[in-house]
Amino acid sequence: MFCNCFEAKPLFRASIGSDLSVSSSSGQVTMLKNHCSCNLSIAEPGSVFFRSVFRTCRKRKDPKNTTYWKPPQASAVNDFHLPMSSSVVNNRTSMERIRNLRLITAVKTPYLPNGQFDLDSYDKLVDMQIAKGIEGILVAGSTGEGQLMTWSEQIMLIAHTVNCFGDRVKVVGNAGSNCTSEAIKATERGFAVGMNAALHISPYYGKTSLDGLVAHYNSVLSIGPIIVYNIPTRTHQDIPPSVVQTLAQSPNLVGVKECVGTERIKQYTDEGIVVWTGIDKLSHDARWDFGAVGVQSVASNLVPGLMRKLMFENKNVTLNSKLIPLFDWLSHEPVPIALNTALAQLGVIKPVFRLPHVPLPVNKRIEFVNLVKQMGREHFVGEKDAQVLENHDFIVVGRY
Repeated sequence: MFCNCFEAKPLFRASIGSDLSVSSSSGQVTMLKNHCSCNLSIAEPGSVFFRSVFRTCRKRKDPKNTTYWKPPQASAVNDFHLPMSSSVVNNRTSMERIRNLRLITAVKTPYLPNGQFDLDSYDKLVDMQIAKGIEGILVAGSTGEGQLMTWSEQIMLIAHTVNCFGDRVKVVGNAGSNCTSEAIKATERGFAVGMNAALHISPYYGKTSLDGLVAHYNSVLSIGPIIVYNIPTRTHQDIPPSVVQTLAQSPNLVGVKECVGTERIKQYTDEGIVVWTGIDKLSHDARWDFGAVGVQSVASNLVPGLMRKLMFENKNVTLNSKLIPLFDWLSHEPVPIALNTALAQLGVIKPVFRLPHVPLPVNKRIEFVNLVKQMGREHFVGEKDAQVLENHDFIVVGRY
């Protein structure tokens, strides 16, 4: 809960949620009153990010009196769909543009040997995605290991992605939690730093009732554009169509990331609900036979060009068959274990894992090298040949 820099520099830290006084001409930042909620890295004063913070901070002090403006808090009321301010609406990406994204990469978060974020490698990986035509980046999902991050890390990474790439790609931030209060806070902070939509998994471990699911999602739908994420293999609770149909009454429901199967996708698309599949192996059929708008993909981290072709260039059974062995290899262990291993083998990221994830065994690493040769090295990200790597090449970090 601090702002440790009172003068704008190329990079400084500030606290979203603090009352600050900001001068747009000098970049001066002065702490007025401490209501800090998280720490973020913010780019230089000329950036979109800084201007957003300046606009927010400038209106925090009410010119008519000495009270301080505070962001509205979600409350338990019958009508959850509270109206957004006109400024928020004007600055928000149109809902239809988000709904039309055909290929979103659930991007991997790389690490340094000490377990901290490797932003240089992250930026290069995102650049590779954009260069191959990816339309959206999902930040800090389960593939990006948001579950292994603090909220400060997670919001910082969303902010960094918006600041560096927000003019070239749509940014979906993971703000899901099994605690509704945490989900609300993360959603508010994510939109404050500029994400275009929030992804929300259903409450896991401490599961709730179907009425509780509706109330949980309505609490975040009141804030901004939301994508509902249904993956019962992780949450052990399906979000049934009856719940989604109720949530679809909200204008802030962007759509559903559905991992149950193609018949569920068809049911939703027949009802006019936008759906992405979250399973690469189903993406071709979901897109071309069952009405899904596209995929939120793990495999596109590795082969973004081929995944774009699969989603954009009409039905292609031959290409899909070529990709199936890679899809199967990536899902042999829980995501993102295989992806992390593969990107390290390609030299795109450092071979560092945050526990509890550990690298694949050597026999699976050999399989990946052979897959790259069979599919063609030119289709994969990076420039180095795929290496098997020795066990001692990997770094596994338990405290990060």
